Amino acid sequence: MSDMTSNKPYMIRAIHEWILDNECTPYLVLLADFPGVEVPQDFVRDGQITLNISPTAVKELDLGDSAISFTARFGGVPTEISGPVDAVVAVFAKENGQGMGFEVELPPEPETPEPSPDQSSKRPALKVVK
Repeated sequence: MSDMTSNKPYMIRAIHEWILDNECTPYLVLLADFPGVEVPQDFVRDGQITLNISPTAVKELDLGDSAISFTARFGGVPTEISGPVDAVVAVFAKENGQGMGFEVELPPEPETPEPSPDQSSKRPALKVVK
């Protein structure tokens, strides 16, 4: 049997729908420093941002399989919000806190190649200008 895709995007969509069906307000928590997350940094607290994703608060909500995106107002200014599904920490109802949390692992930092011994020890020759 082959590996199955992640169930996380399906769970996010299901919990979002369940919260709305129960006439509550869905909130999404994103890890703000996760690669690919685009959120207004003024609203980030402890490395996370909590966002109201109810139909009255956002436009063009897309809870996709690999990314989440929508437009929301911050201080009256429409702002594009986006990020990978992997950055989602939780989806919960504002009124009672019911929902689901997720483990989030930051992807490994890309390795920066170390300079070769020939490059690190050589300095460019100085040119004297008279």
